Amino acid sequence: MARTLIVKVTAGADAPERCAQAFTVAATAVAAGADVSLWLTGESSWFALPDRAATFELPHSAPLEDLLAAVLAAGRVTLCTQCAARREITEADVIPGVRIAGAAAFVEEALTDGAQALVY
Repeated sequence: MARTLIVKVTAGADAPERCAQAFTVAATAVAAGADVSLWLTGESSWFALPDRAATFELPHSAPLEDLLAAVLAAGRVTLCTQCAARREITEADVIPGVRIAGAAAFVEEALTDGAQALVY
């Protein structure tokens, strides 16, 4: 069974290096065969919306939309319930495959045997 890596990204365009690192680690873990759960919180919440990742630019970083697509293809992407509500983002607004869930779901994933959580 693949190990689970939970990556919680709290930064978006406000801290582009931290944001890109989180997405890069999540996509790299998917490529390595890990079970990956990427949580979008805070300013990274905006990347749950169509075309938002395409507008993110950081020199010497892989395109954020490609990293997100890799995680969506082989892992899970979750948008924080409270973060979505504060930004008036609903299930109807998000990219197909992105779910909205809260702290209970995050804690459940993080407490699973063999899970490792990283917060950026």
